[in-house]
Amino acid sequence: MISRISRLIHRLAAPRSLRKQLLAISILILSGLLLLIGVLQYFLMRDFIYSNRAESMETQIRSVPRELFFNFLNYTSDGLLNGGFAGEEITSPNGKNVGPKLPSGGLRSDGNRRPLLLDAHTTIAIYSSDGTFRDFQQETLSDSTAPRLSDAEYKDLLLHITERATGNYKLITAEDGSEHLAVFMSLGRPGDAKLLLQMSMDTGPLSDVIMQQLLIFAALSLVALLAGLFMYLPALRKTLIPLSNMGETAHIIDAGNLDVRFPVEQGQNEIDKLALSFNSMLERLEISFHNEREAKEQMRRFAADASHELRTPLTSIHGFLEVLLRGAADNKEQLYNSLHSMHGESKRINKLVEDLLLLARMDGAPQLQVMDLLLGEVISEMQPHLLVLAGNREVTFDISYGIRGRYDPDKIKQVILNLFHNAVQHTDPEKGTIDMAMHYRNAHVEVTIRDNGSGISAEHLPHIFDRFYRSDSSRTRKYGGSGLGLSITKSIVEAHGGEIKVSSEPGAGTSFTITLPCLKD
Repeated sequence: MISRISRLIHRLAAPRSLRKQLLAISILILSGLLLLIGVLQYFLMRDFIYSNRAESMETQIRSVPRELFFNFLNYTSDGLLNGGFAGEEITSPNGKNVGPKLPSGGLRSDGNRRPLLLDAHTTIAIYSSDGTFRDFQQETLSDSTAPRLSDAEYKDLLLHITERATGNYKLITAEDGSEHLAVFMSLGRPGDAKLLLQMSMDTGPLSDVIMQQLLIFAALSLVALLAGLFMYLPALRKTLIPLSNMGETAHIIDAGNLDVRFPVEQGQNEIDKLALSFNSMLERLEISFHNEREAKEQMRRFAADASHELRTPLTSIHGFLEVLLRGAADNKEQLYNSLHSMHGESKRINKLVEDLLLLARMDGAPQLQVMDLLLGEVISEMQPHLLVLAGNREVTFDISYGIRGRYDPDKIKQVILNLFHNAVQHTDPEKGTIDMAMHYRNAHVEVTIRDNGSGISAEHLPHIFDRFYRSDSSRTRKYGGSGLGLSITKSIVEAHGGEIKVSSEPGAGTSFTITLPCLKD
């Protein structure tokens, strides 16, 4: 039960919908900001109202003649509230005349009302430096007594309070627990004890005004939150439409339709960047799946072609063995012919296996025995062998010597031999011509082997470097080829950091161009 309640609370606290999460987070942030503004408003408004009220009280104090406060002070000191003659002049203890005596209730002998017309919540008191504290509650008809500070606080105020209006105030807690706003003014006379006039008022009415303003602010904030909630929902729904479109597109994408792309330029930079990133990922996945399918297809063709190439000589050997087992071994001529044919087929199998192993090594991590070579000298060493292969064909060499690079000499010789042998196979034995050139081009060396043979049709050119591929299978089989020579040549050239290109036209011959990096002199 407890776990279910906790899961429910978790779901309520963290909705699964992105729209609801954004809405909840926005409302929480807005509520927090409004709460912060309310708290700041309370303290700032309270200080502002208290300061204004303190300035008003200071102005009110300074509008009353100071002699009136001295009259009140001397009148209460002499005990005239319990007797005496109204209108009689009185003097202070130092002999100065301070004005007429007042009757009980603050009325003069002429019947005028008391001069201090204060609010019922306002009190006035005087503190003397000798420690005397006098409250004028009866003279001001205040509802409460004046709050009092400690003697130490009053003495500290006597040292710092001046007669100028500053707007400074002090909050005093009365004995009944109520809070009062108090301002002070010095009443000292030369030669007399220092006096401190205290005017205070209950902060209850001011707090009511502040709370009323806060309630108004809270009500307006609630209205703003509700209005924002109803206005934000459709705006948020419209904002998340591009993300919903991406979700729908992602739902229909699978391995069979990786060509589908997410919509871009939907008006939101972040969503557009995300869509572009997903599209780039899909493009890479599509290329990867395509390459994987191509690799599987090539592997299937490779296995079929390799099986076919191996089956032909094995079938031939098996046939000769059956002939020998049937009695042909007793015939010396038949025995010799059979053994000679089987030897040729075994050489063909051995050559095919060696080529396959070489291709396997080149596909993995090719290990080349590179060294500094002068490529022109390597070709010069091969010229006698190449001329023998050419037979009666016309062969020309255009070699630039002194070009140096880091190559594997055996592999480079194999490349040149494969291409030259391919030219010999596809040219006429009597009228064929083969041109071989090597020159320096743009920090690279180019080796070109061109012939005037039958050429290669356009549909075969993209596949001539594929393994076991033959543009003229009958002619290739005649010379014992397996369709791996050009594949091996391309792998060796690429292992050296170069590339190989072919250009050909049917009836006009074929040209192979090898580009290899070379070293600067």
